Amino acid sequence: GAVWLSRWAGVSLVVAVTLFAACGYHAGFVRLNGLAAGGPDWLWQWLTALGDERTPFALSLLFSLRRPRVFWALILAALIASAYSGALKPLFDATRPAGVLPADAFHLIGVERRHGSFPSGHSVTAAVFFGVLVYYARANWTRLLLVVLAVAAGFSRVAVGVHWPVDVAAGLFGGAIAAWLGTRLAVRWPGGASDLSVHLAFVTLACFLTVTMTYWDGGYPQAAMMLKLLGNAGLLSVSVGYLVLPLVRWGRRVRGEVKIPDGPTATHVPRPATAPRAPRHE
Repeated sequence: GAVWLSRWAGVSLVVAVTLFAACGYHAGFVRLNGLAAGGPDWLWQWLTALGDERTPFALSLLFSLRRPRVFWALILAALIASAYSGALKPLFDATRPAGVLPADAFHLIGVERRHGSFPSGHSVTAAVFFGVLVYYARANWTRLLLVVLAVAAGFSRVAVGVHWPVDVAAGLFGGAIAAWLGTRLAVRWPGGASDLSVHLAFVTLACFLTVTMTYWDGGYPQAAMMLKLLGNAGLLSVSVGYLVLPLVRWGRRVRGEVKIPDGPTATHVPRPATAPRAPRHE
């Protein structure tokens, strides 16, 4: 997994540097955006929703209980990625396509944005989430599928007209690096995977973010149903795993008392842990 992440980050960095060196910061946008305009808008909105920072939290709730180490690695990687994106966006304050090109020169889907273009935050988010899964995946075909999903989510930012290709490549690079660092750090510092209070604190935070997916589409109305389904699936998984099943197990322990059929005054006594079976008289 670590090899895949390092190679993925390397390729993304080469693409970003090559685009910028060959044709400048705006390289390839008009052509790629024009090609994407031939596809359905709902597809690009669905793919771009994969890079919404709430989506990884919702999806992580599906495995947080059974795979706490993966969940912890995702939290650490997300913190590193936030520092990467949060530091570079205000530092460069790059203008987005809507602030450079006339409105009829490209295809825009969703809300118009003009500032904070570099790097693409959605690309960082997608690379972090799918990158952590790449690290823990065992089959190469699974890793390839996860990388393709992350790249597709990144490309969708060009398709919806809010990022330059260089932004996307830089975002995928930073996300892959953050995923690699987060998974390595989780191995050396597994505290969040074994400390119940820390684990529950981040699960609670993920739930709060997931709840917003059920009523806010992030500016992409055709992805609203997808976000609602993912949000409800995550919340349902938490409800069952952290509330319903523990209550069921507790109830079974309470029902460890058995009734002695001795008539109308029968009482309940605890069942012995190794109670011998009474002999049968025939």
